[in-house]
Amino acid sequence: MAAGTRVVVVGGGFAGVMAANRLTQRADVSVTMVNPRPDFVIRLRLHHVVAGVHDAVAPYRQVLAEGVRLVRDTVTAVDAAQRRVTLLGGGTLGYDHLVYAAGSASAAPRVPGADEFAYPMATLEAARRLRAILDDQPPATPVTVVGAGPTGIETAAELAERGHRVTLVCGGVLGAYLHPAARRAAARSLSGIGVDVLAGPGGTVTEVTRDTVRLDDGRTLPSAITIWTAGFGVPDLATRSGLRTDAIGRLITDETLTSLDDERIVAAGDSAAPSGVPYRMSAYTASCLGAHAADTVLRRIAGTAPEPASVFFGAMCVGLGSHAGIYQLAGRDDTANRMYVGGRLGARLKALTYRFAVGHLTNEARKPGSHRWLGNNKRRQLLQAQAPVAAAADQPA
Repeated sequence: MAAGTRVVVVGGGFAGVMAANRLTQRADVSVTMVNPRPDFVIRLRLHHVVAGVHDAVAPYRQVLAEGVRLVRDTVTAVDAAQRRVTLLGGGTLGYDHLVYAAGSASAAPRVPGADEFAYPMATLEAARRLRAILDDQPPATPVTVVGAGPTGIETAAELAERGHRVTLVCGGVLGAYLHPAARRAAARSLSGIGVDVLAGPGGTVTEVTRDTVRLDDGRTLPSAITIWTAGFGVPDLATRSGLRTDAIGRLITDETLTSLDDERIVAAGDSAAPSGVPYRMSAYTASCLGAHAADTVLRRIAGTAPEPASVFFGAMCVGLGSHAGIYQLAGRDDTANRMYVGGRLGARLKALTYRFAVGHLTNEARKPGSHRWLGNNKRRQLLQAQAPVAAAADQPA
């Protein structure tokens, strides 16, 4: 093995930081992480930025191992043939191995008026901009949150607790992942703090104007501020770089997280689609996949065969304001079951997730290679069940 193996990590989120930290186990590996921001963004707390209760950032010196070089820039292209990345600020970085952890953002809404009049919050900058807009409005100003996934639910709850008149437009069911029993508990909690939940038929947004939201059943809701949390997208970096991606631009890999196009490139986090069947989004999953991506690189450097990734994440935790939460348990097939913890204990468990999510990174920075997680013996069955979907995704971009 050649000395001084260079590894470049694209992206400084949960997956990228975990991978970078874990790679420092070897003194003969130089690790460079490229990220446009000077601080680590705790994305699972962006709703707290919008509500004005937390800044959702931590200094990289807190979460990143000392041996990792941080380059504050944006990668605009990956040249797999030449093994280098191009930087927005000028110049290139060469690599021997690349960890692609470009993360995710909200997809551009396709509803008329949403681009012009609705506010996204999937990035730190967008969340801060929305906070400033809310600060300029009286609390009684009608606010509509579109999308009833965890981000939409948590944002609606935080704003309602702070006196805003909030309507949560689900576009279907409230918390689609939740078991019906947990969903009913969540609905009761939201109603108790004043959130008007619009779920079921007729609750799909068809148009957004400057001061209204129009639904497919003909209703028009007053909405001085419309917050858009529906949809999911990823940077188009992999697609533009000629790497094989799925329909929305996630880098397709095998089960070791290795790109189908180049064994020197591995992917982790929201921008990865192992076998065309991505893992469920969460900070914990991203951290585990980042650790496994690093292990795949380290095994290749050592001349040993990488192993398939296996991550079991048996819970989803959704905050319902400061005094309630839902800690939803799930089976190894990633299906929610009847077991959940709600109320104040659910809120305490949710608070722990914030601490543990960052704690996993700081622990790995201090002791590279220490992060452990549970494997999932149902992953193979999931892949078999979705084989036609995966096969359709496994096509050149």
